[in-house]
Amino acid sequence: MAAAALAINGKFLSAAPTGVHRVAAELANALADLAADHPGELDIELWLPRDAVERAAAIRLPARLLGKLTGIAWEQLSIPWRNRDRLLLNLCNIGPVARANAITMIHDAQVHLTPRSYGRPFRLWYKLIQPLLGRRNRRILTVSEYSRSQIAHAGICPADRITVVHNGVDHIARVSPEPAALAQLGLTRTRFVVALATVQAHKNIAVLAEAFAAPALADIRLVLVGGDGREAFAARGIALPPGAIFAGKVSDGALRALFEQALCVAFPSRTEGFGLPPLEAMLLGCPAVVAPCGALPEVCCEAALYADPDRAEEWIHHIRALADDAALRQRYSEAGRARARRFTWRAAAERLLEAVHGSSDAPISEMAS
Repeated sequence: MAAAALAINGKFLSAAPTGVHRVAAELANALADLAADHPGELDIELWLPRDAVERAAAIRLPARLLGKLTGIAWEQLSIPWRNRDRLLLNLCNIGPVARANAITMIHDAQVHLTPRSYGRPFRLWYKLIQPLLGRRNRRILTVSEYSRSQIAHAGICPADRITVVHNGVDHIARVSPEPAALAQLGLTRTRFVVALATVQAHKNIAVLAEAFAAPALADIRLVLVGGDGREAFAARGIALPPGAIFAGKVSDGALRALFEQALCVAFPSRTEGFGLPPLEAMLLGCPAVVAPCGALPEVCCEAALYADPDRAEEWIHHIRALADDAALRQRYSEAGRARARRFTWRAAAERLLEAVHGSSDAPISEMAS
């Protein structure tokens, strides 16, 4: 392993946690572990705005506070001219345009594929900044071969300058389950299905609303995990059945307990850059029913059941089959575990370092200083 001096853009620690932020935190800590295992070979700092200091305690890296700005202003103005020989890692889709000695992880091309899922200012900002990063950065990272092809197709960066670093999933096995969450929700083992509580168009929860309104699934509860409630779905014209349970935002321990006791996880996304929730469930022995879209076939492979995102009857069929056939459920439980064990954060960090070491001769736009 060649010596490397890196800085991680810590802006993500100043915002409410998201899936993308989870990836950044896990990668940062996996890099910290590699640095500890190879003393003197990796010099990694976490660069922070002042409103990220508290959450930075969860990252096992030396931290450096930069300036007094926060938010986008901090990212675009405070980072670029600091220690310019140190390679900057931006792990959450965006980074400072003026910093050429950088690598940015762009998780997907969803703002191009499903613009209705995002507000207009967000879309415009990403569509402005990401192609500039694609031109100026030494390399772009992404989380799947599917995302690599879509990012290239969107004109953000040529495919030969994009490296795939699959996510890890072993974080979910490090937390202790909180079985009290099931009792609080009135749930019975294997008599409920877990899905995301999100009204983003591409997540396609409407097909599950239709499936669980059918008499065939009357004895199975739909448990929705996440921030959007019944009113948000109703505002989008999605009528969830009265028996649907909104668990809200849950802890990792509660999520583990739900996955371990659920009949399956249902993930009907029309496009997905990676698909972390079904893989988390699979690692815990929870079968996954997913749409054959985006990166989901790449990630889940033959270890999941597939249902058409527009055909509620296919979701009913697979969920009913898992409920009625214990051997079928056990087969997919075992296959899912075996598949998910292949995705670790240490392997992701090692792959990221390979990209770092291979980027030294990568082309940089003529705009680079």
